[in-house]
Amino acid sequence: MFLDLLRRRNPALLEAAATLHRDGKLPPNCYAIDLDAVGRNAAAIRAEADRLGLKAFAMTKQIGRNPDVSRRLVESGISHSVAVDLECGVAAASGGLRTGHIGHLVQIPRHSAGDAAALEPLYWTVFNDEKAREAAAAAQALGRTQDLLARIISPQDKFYRGHEGGFPADEVVAVADRLDALPGARFAGITTFPTALFDAEAGKVRTTSNLETLRAAAAALRAAGRTDIELNTPGTTSTAMLELLAEAGATQVEPGHGLTGTTPWHAVEDLVEDPAIVYVSEVSHLWNDSAYVFGGGLYVDPVLGSSHTSALVVNDAVERAPVLAVDMPAPEAIDYYATIPLDGRRVAVGDTVLFGFRPQVFVTRGLTAAISGISTGTPKVEGVWAANGAAPLSAHDVIARGRI
Repeated sequence: MFLDLLRRRNPALLEAAATLHRDGKLPPNCYAIDLDAVGRNAAAIRAEADRLGLKAFAMTKQIGRNPDVSRRLVESGISHSVAVDLECGVAAASGGLRTGHIGHLVQIPRHSAGDAAALEPLYWTVFNDEKAREAAAAAQALGRTQDLLARIISPQDKFYRGHEGGFPADEVVAVADRLDALPGARFAGITTFPTALFDAEAGKVRTTSNLETLRAAAAALRAAGRTDIELNTPGTTSTAMLELLAEAGATQVEPGHGLTGTTPWHAVEDLVEDPAIVYVSEVSHLWNDSAYVFGGGLYVDPVLGSSHTSALVVNDAVERAPVLAVDMPAPEAIDYYATIPLDGRRVAVGDTVLFGFRPQVFVTRGLTAAISGISTGTPKVEGVWAANGAAPLSAHDVIARGRI
């Protein structure tokens, strides 16, 4: 789906990625990110968030926590990140994004609380009293008072399997009192995930029962005399969703795929955000009338369900490149290669292969590279980074350090 979107709305990214790969400046198994488009998308989200009085925290896991992108987000008005785990917070900070929210979806391990506190997060989500005590103690040790968000849950709420956990929503007033009583902590608000999901049949994003749980809990807190309550409302966030979330009482939103124009909604409707990411690979070898294409980052986020994947195989101009169906590795297999049945088409070893799909780079062996200057016709690779946002070591680096 997103390949068609790229061809229609951002062909310059495809052209730049193909040229830079052909020139040896982009390696295969690399997600190329259009910095100019990300900057426009971030500015649009920030402007709408400001209009509605919302705090916007950037989720960067899906783009491999790329530090060049983090810097562009800051330049475009989004100064803080949401850290899906501690490592995410550290990586985003290395690119200049301060930590807006940590501890959700992944809680902070006991002996890492001090590291999380050192990031000075604006908000820290806890699922239980034990985690609240750990966060409070770590903040107190640094002379800080940490704002805590309580993750709450009601029986009717829906979570992805493995994401469950939190305080019972009907006990939220007592939870707030307990968190306030902790030295080094203050109860600041509540959160859940997801508050919105894409409805494939309707072709729209709809709010979930989880959001209704947040609203009911906020009402209970207000009735108990608490008026300054943060509602953190992640899930399928784009400019088009912000007004609906604000009307529901949200105070915090967390755009992730909205920054690269790859939410499910973007796949079926032209929203404000431009598509800004493409997976770059290369033909490794030919066998039995199929092209074998380097993998490593071939994880397609299943949020849209199972679907066919296609790619452009480029050996001259992108606009003349055929769109070919791809046999993707099975989800349980190591993605050393994808295969492209050729049916007699002429393809050469080394040809560029461009994919458009919704990524989650941080769970892969993929690389990322931010490209500046696409909008001005002067594309430049700012750097190549590993899936965790770190600079990958080359063989020359290892040899120079005397490791082998």
